Amino acid sequence: MISPIKFKSKEEINIDTKGHRILIIDDETQIRRFLRVSLTSHGYVVREVGTGQAGIDEVALNSTDLVILDLGLPDINGIDVLNKIREWSKVPIIILSVKEQEADKITALDNGADDYVTKPFSMGELLARMRAALRHSERVEEEPILKFNDLVLDLSHRQVRVSESEIKLTPTEYELMKNLGLNAGKVLTHKFLLRTVWGPAYENDTQYLRVFMGQIRRKIEIDPSRPRHIITEPGVGYRLL
Repeated sequence: MISPIKFKSKEEINIDTKGHRILIIDDETQIRRFLRVSLTSHGYVVREVGTGQAGIDEVALNSTDLVILDLGLPDINGIDVLNKIREWSKVPIIILSVKEQEADKITALDNGADDYVTKPFSMGELLARMRAALRHSERVEEEPILKFNDLVLDLSHRQVRVSESEIKLTPTEYELMKNLGLNAGKVLTHKFLLRTVWGPAYENDTQYLRVFMGQIRRKIEIDPSRPRHIITEPGVGYRLL
């Protein structure tokens, strides 16, 4: 069920969105209308199209800060639209999918999508995912120190601290934390993490990854069974908050 629209004050709009330009690529008129009205009320500048080719053309011809892309388009598969845009653009792309598109969703993330939201969706969830994707895209260069409340990643010294106490990680655990930290808020798939940290030969060994994530959580989380930092996206991967 789509959540009702909550309008924001002018002051809240200026703080949260700064007039970011959003492109919606979705063939459902009702969804496009809802997103346009809701996002505009939150201070975003919204354009919308109903086909994949029109979406590709819009990204090519007009400045865009973030794309919301439906996978089920009438002319071009959403994965192909993503791949076309990724040939020349790093614009953040959030996928809209339905539950039956689980495999396509993972493929999209592996091919450069920044995040996904499953239909039916909550507007609050979509807005949070958009803010995270925009923050990540605005990081121009690698920051030496990344802070996530009580969790700190010091990349220059290869250190991880929680509440000012240094956490001893193995080299592999540190590489996993570094990848999560540099992509904070973004879903990193099992395949991406396995390929990046261990190499292509390990990219299907998800149980191996779960063991290491369990080890890291026991070291950095107050309650590993209810993690606050490393969040599991079931069947997909992990994200750092």
